[in-house]
Amino acid sequence: MQIATWNVNSVRTRLDQVLAWLELEQPDLLCLQETKVDDPLFPLQAFEAAGWKVSIHGQKAYNGVALISRVPLEDVRCGFTGELPEDPEAEQLGEQKRVISALLDGVRVLNLYVPNGSSLKSDKYPYKLSWLACLKRYLDAQAERGEPLCMVGDFNIAPEARDIHDPDRLSGGIMASDAERSALKEVLNTRLQDVFRVFEPDSGHWSWWDYRTGAWDRDRGWRIDHIYLCDDLLGLAKSCVIHKAVRGNLQPSDHAPVSVELDWPPAEDDLNDDNDVFR
Repeated sequence: MQIATWNVNSVRTRLDQVLAWLELEQPDLLCLQETKVDDPLFPLQAFEAAGWKVSIHGQKAYNGVALISRVPLEDVRCGFTGELPEDPEAEQLGEQKRVISALLDGVRVLNLYVPNGSSLKSDKYPYKLSWLACLKRYLDAQAERGEPLCMVGDFNIAPEARDIHDPDRLSGGIMASDAERSALKEVLNTRLQDVFRVFEPDSGHWSWWDYRTGAWDRDRGWRIDHIYLCDDLLGLAKSCVIHKAVRGNLQPSDHAPVSVELDWPPAEDDLNDDNDVFR
């Protein structure tokens, strides 16, 4: 099973690139962020004509998330209220379309577009921290069902110094502040692990290059697009890759796709093992 995540920075602007990438890579599920389009205007027909199924939770000009899959997904849930129907803050924070999840062959895939926060002095910064606190409650509710979880998306946080091209200068600022990193750790708790770091411990691997600074030409990026797996899935991961070349397209998104390959469903022998993935 291959699951991928990509902040496309407008699905209509990047439609041909997304369709070309799907044709080339053939993932089981592509999770899009920043689609920037209301649901009625999402280019459904183009994806369906190419044989893909689509689940969407969109917003005009800003935000927006979508799930593009080979087969129909089950139990699609949109917004924080998909798990927290009686949480007033979840309803308020869910006004921005940033959260969608579904079951793919028994795996709960959660697709997120975490707020950027703008700057440490912006009112968007405490909003980001409140949003992450709500995400923790969301995950606590989801965990009660015992579903294996794959959480993906644009997190707008570099977890460690090795995730930034210039940590001495940028650590402590937006996307690398102690409060943001601490909030992300609270979200992950001991349940979720960064699968990319299982395969690649070194620095120098980026998923986002700022349009405004010539960052791509100088390879001055950040790793802020992540895939997190629960323990049940982590041991089944075969690879996790940043598809960096896509950022070199004409009129690209400022993000590159990231994908994980899982040995799922597990082999029959694994199901019968005392330490199987369903422990």
